[in-house]
Amino acid sequence: MSKMSCNAFGLSLLVMSLLISAPTGATANQDPVSASSASYVPSDADLAAAHCVIGEERFLPGDYYYCLGGLTYGQHDYSESNRFFTTAASWASKPAQYVLGVMALNGDHQPKNRALALAWFALASERPDSRFKVSYDEVYKASTNAERRAADTLLEKMRPIYGDATAAIRAQTRYADGMAWLKRMNNASNQYCMEGMTTLDRPDVDASMCESVQQVVQSVDRASATVFEGWAGHVTIGPLQQVTPSSKSSSDTN
Repeated sequence: MSKMSCNAFGLSLLVMSLLISAPTGATANQDPVSASSASYVPSDADLAAAHCVIGEERFLPGDYYYCLGGLTYGQHDYSESNRFFTTAASWASKPAQYVLGVMALNGDHQPKNRALALAWFALASERPDSRFKVSYDEVYKASTNAERRAADTLLEKMRPIYGDATAAIRAQTRYADGMAWLKRMNNASNQYCMEGMTTLDRPDVDASMCESVQQVVQSVDRASATVFEGWAGHVTIGPLQQVTPSSKSSSDTN
């Protein structure tokens, strides 16, 4: 996996291990999904040390803003963290929608709100065979009828923004446009230095150290498969075909 993909998706794994919990671990005095089964819980310093690559926003904004959500959470900037997770949710990030549900359920730097949590869990688990469905079912069973009705009311307003029917199509369009741009700049010698790949300890990256366009395409494609996991509307690009000089010449004469 490329440096871009590792830096962005690596944080996804950290945040998921921190905030995603197993319903079967909850006790009678705990809300479902409150007791974590993760063997490794990252510290705030772990989250704050993440490198979110701004160039990824051109292709997979849901993953990029999800990374920023975890980063700012680790920095104790909880208002910004909530904003970034919510932005990621609007780009069909199911992990972001789930994390927002966990935070609402547990009152994580906000008032507890089971109805809001249930609405976020419903959105997070809307895809077939979703890994978040068990948590949604557990919270639904533990909710009152009033909380369920309140969640339904919230969903009427949230689905047009965060539901796959809108958000996933928006995200797929952004992904396809970004990949089409990469395809246009692809040739046998092109390399692509994605914005944000430099760090404070490496402010200047030599172009020879950057990945080829083909490598970037493969990395983004792999990441997109996780971002769009379970959504039938996602189409990956696959390897790009190099255009030979002779092909260019023949096309120019036509």
